[in-house]
Formats: sequence, structure tokens, C-alpha cells
Amino acid sequence: MAASEQQIYSVSRLNGEVRHLLESQLGRIWLSGEISNLIMASSGHWYLTLKDNYSQVRCAMFRGKNQQVRFRPVNGQQVLVRANISVYEPRGDYQLIIDSMQPAGDGLLAQQFEALKMKLAAEGLFSVEHKQPLPSHVRRIGVITSPSGAAIRDVLHVLKRRDPSLEVVIYPTQVQGDAAIGQIANAIRLANARNEVDVLLLTRGGGSLEDLWCFNSETVAREMFASQLPIVSAVGHEVDTSISDYVADVRAPTPSAGAELLSGDRQDKQVRLQQLQLRLRQSWAHYRLNRQQLLQQYDYRLQRQDPQRQLQLLTQRFDEQQLKLNNAMQRLLTRESNQLQRLEGRLTAQHPKHQLNYSQQQLQHLQHKLTQLMQHQLSQADNRVQRAAHSLHSVSPLATLSRGYSISKNADDQVINAADSLQVGDEMKTMLKQGTVYSNVTKIEP
Repeated sequence: MAASEQQIYSVSRLNGEVRHLLESQLGRIWLSGEISNLIMASSGHWYLTLKDNYSQVRCAMFRGKNQQVRFRPVNGQQVLVRANISVYEPRGDYQLIIDSMQPAGDGLLAQQFEALKMKLAAEGLFSVEHKQPLPSHVRRIGVITSPSGAAIRDVLHVLKRRDPSLEVVIYPTQVQGDAAIGQIANAIRLANARNEVDVLLLTRGGGSLEDLWCFNSETVAREMFASQLPIVSAVGHEVDTSISDYVADVRAPTPSAGAELLSGDRQDKQVRLQQLQLRLRQSWAHYRLNRQQLLQQYDYRLQRQDPQRQLQLLTQRFDEQQLKLNNAMQRLLTRESNQLQRLEGRLTAQHPKHQLNYSQQQLQHLQHKLTQLMQHQLSQADNRVQRAAHSLHSVSPLATLSRGYSISKNADDQVINAADSLQVGDEMKTMLKQGTVYSNVTKIEP
């Protein structure tokens, strides 16, 4: 087939089609993971990555949703999120758009409870039309509970006080832990197989959501729904609600209330009224669940058509570009700062003050050398003077005088070399080694 005959996609159209497929096929999911690369943008939106030991997925949580989060998430924290799968079309990456976030440890059981409740409600396990009426005359009651717990003691005490003629068959089970799920389901099947009681009372005392978790089991719920015997659920305290309460034909708020409900006395009209009230509440809960499902469907369709979604995508792209710009500016500032430091170093090295200091050091060095040279020259000159003085002294007349000779001079201070240069009566002086003698000539001999 020629290229012109094929349907040719643009990149934008392809990413749009992929986003449509992901959003329409998978829709909203629950996901648990560890937070990393958390960015709280100036726009108020959050961008993060959820990961486990092997994979990771990018996520965005926009300002209108993250303002409802009751804790401040940090990197490394395990969280449970509810999100819609989508595609960030400008980059072609698939991502999660988170609309709910809670710590994983606090919210996982609650989320599982809500998910199972929605699932079973959608299948009709809570519907009023499937509820069996309680027998008008109860002769024998089957109690599914722990034989050593406080609940069985409360039930037996109430039944004995209100109607001692009632017979009680106990189907012993554990009422906490994983093993309790199979035991409770087996007890329901056993009671239906024996068909020895008129009604079943499933009960235990109060506890935490984790303690009561076996009564939130899908296995127990389906076994209760399949039971031919009517079942009254009396699990926990009045504020506790479990899946078994929704599936049961009648819910009692406490074990004692369950026993009172099944034991007749003069207050039968009040009990009947309470039963009708409970059914009304169950019907209202079922109706509310259906409305919630329908509302979620409309909300999902509205989100797909909402212009704000496009605005959120554009805002996410803006935040991404802003982060890139900030990073680029930071790199540019770092590079320019390094260049400035290098130029400052070079300028400092060429500063006149440094050149003057260097010249002064050179001058001091030359002055020192000149002083040394002058001292050397003076020392040599002194040595030459001493040698010359020694040589001069050796030929000096004074040296001759020191050997016992003398020098005679006339009145004109001229050295007398010949006797005939004098006349009798002339004055003369004679220089000795020590001192000078003055005399007159009295006789001359040639």
C-alpha cells in the first residue's frame, strides 16, 4: 500500500490518541510506591516519581488536589495514591495525575476496604432485594464466634436473661488473623449443610481495623451471601463497620444487641423498628454507593472534557521549562563566576602594587650586592695600601735612621751630601732615629 493510502499520524496526534486510550481503558487506579525526585513548583503543583525496587513512573499532582493532602510528603516516603493514567503529550511520556495521597501504612487497609466495598456493591451483594427476613419465631440460634471470647459470654448472658428457652449451637472459629477467614467461611457452610438452626449470629468484640480484618474478607462475604440461613452480623462496637455488616441480612451494632435482636420479649415492636431502621440505613448506604459510582463516572468524563485539564498540562510544561531555564541560568552564572575569578587572578598578578613590590625587592637585592661589592673593593684597596706602605717604609729614610744612620741638613733644610758645601760657623741639623740635633760647624775636613 502506498504511503498516500495509509493513515499518517503526526507526533502530536499519536500522543493524543495514546493518552485517550490510556485514560479510557485504565482510568483511575490505586498505586503504592516510594516518592523520589519530588518538586514543589512555584505554581503550587507537585511533580514526583513513584518507584519500587524494579520500576518507576512519573506523576503530577495539581494544586487543587494537593491542598487536600494532610501531611507534607518527602523523598523516600511510602505513599498510597489514587490517580488517573494519562500521557504528557509534549514529551510523549505516560504519567499519573494524582488526585488523592496518603501514607501507605495508614491508608492501605482503608483503601482495600473501600475497594472491596465498591466491588461487592456493584455486584449486588449489598442489595436489599437479596436480604432474607429473620424468622418470626426463633427456637435455635447458631453462633459463629470464638468459644473463649467476651462476645460469646455477652450473647449467652443476654439470651439467658431475655429468653432462656432458646437453644444455642456454637460454631467455634478464630475471629482474628488470616486463619479466621477460612474457619468462618467453613462454619457458615457447615451450618447450612446441617440446617439445625433457624438463624446465624456472626459476632466478636471490638478491635482495630486490622483486628477485624477477617470480617472484611471477600471469601467470607461471598459465603454469607450464598447462605440459605439468614445471618445477623454483630461485629465490634457500634462505630465499627465491616463488609460482613453490609452483606448480612441484618446488622447489629454489638454482640449484645445481636442477641437482643434474636430473642423475643415485650419489646418486639421496638426490635422490629430497629431492624427496619437498620435496613433503611443499609438501603441508603447501597443507594449512596451507587450514586458515588455514578458520580465518579461523571467526574471522570468531566475531567477528560474539562479545559482546566489542558491548562494543567500547559502549566506542567511551563513549570518544566522554568526548571530548565533556572538550571541553564545557574550553569551560566557558575561559568561566568569562574571566568571572573580567573580574570581577577590575572589582574591581581599584573597590579602595579605587585610590580612595585617586585621592583623594591630587586632594588634591595642590588643594593645588598653593591654593598658587598664596595666592601670587597675597599678591602682589596686597604690591602694594596698596606702593601704599598710596607714597600715605602722599606725605602724610607726613617728606616735608615732606625738602623743607626742620621741625616744632616743645612739652614735651608737641604740634605748635606758633601762637606765642602758647608763653611765653619754654618748651622746644621742632624736627624736621628729619635729626635734632631742642632749644631755649628767648627771644622771641615775634605
